[in-house]
Amino acid sequence: MKRLVLPVLAALALSACATTPTVYGPAAGPQAVGYSDYRIEPGRYRIFFRGGPGAPPAQVNDYALLRAADLALAEGYDWFRVSDRMVEGYGNPHGGPRMSVGVGGGSADYGWGRRSGTAVGVGLGTSFNLGGGPALMASLEVLMGKGPRPPGQDVYDARALSQTLRGRPV
Repeated sequence: MKRLVLPVLAALALSACATTPTVYGPAAGPQAVGYSDYRIEPGRYRIFFRGGPGAPPAQVNDYALLRAADLALAEGYDWFRVSDRMVEGYGNPHGGPRMSVGVGGGSADYGWGRRSGTAVGVGLGTSFNLGGGPALMASLEVLMGKGPRPPGQDVYDARALSQTLRGRPV
């Protein structure tokens, strides 16, 4: 029985390490990794991108911008302006599953409720974070337009942005 404890703990620790990777694609559900969006009015959208635990903030932001560019191009627009931007953490603030290891001692039980000696206990414990870190969600409100791109730091050429972000390694 004691020989099974260590392999079982190791298997549990490894299975807890399996986190959801951050990949660009539609979210499979409300809390899933990926993008979702909705139309506020013609040419104005709210876009969300949820990253997996430990995803870098730049990657989460880039994937939200990539979704805005893809949506603009699919709707026949040439550019988009980010009118509102927010990044926030969600999920477990402690970064996911944890594993604890402890050691203790005590007296022996010889049956029929009799114990030998005085009960003395010593404990030692530690905890390991098995998660990848906090998870982030980027939210953008974008206004899309056609024709020449207007000036401004918050205005993006949809085609150029899509090509640039798709060409970068993840």
